[in-house]
Amino acid sequence: MSKFMRILVMFDLPVVSAKDRKIANSFRRYLLNDGYHMLQYSVYVRICAGWDAVETHVRRLHRHIPLKGSVRVFKITERQFENMMILSGNKILEIDKNYEKNRVIIV
Repeated sequence: MSKFMRILVMFDLPVVSAKDRKIANSFRRYLLNDGYHMLQYSVYVRICAGWDAVETHVRRLHRHIPLKGSVRVFKITERQFENMMILSGNKILEIDKNYEKNRVIIV
């Protein structure tokens, strides 16, 4: 049984003014620098090695949330993530490669 979990971050941030766009881009850069991968434009996902790591990253995420807009987080198991159905488009290979790189097999 895999102990890996995923954090799914979905956000809708204002981009009306130049200042808003700068804040939204800064948040996106933070997510990428913290190990998240873009699943869709405002949906990012990160793999974690267990519940404690998920909680650590969610606390860290709280410190970087913009004041305006909406940010939502799902904490899901690796199995739930693997069961995601793609209704249109293709798999994003970078996300699957990241999982393969972090997979631990115990014999």
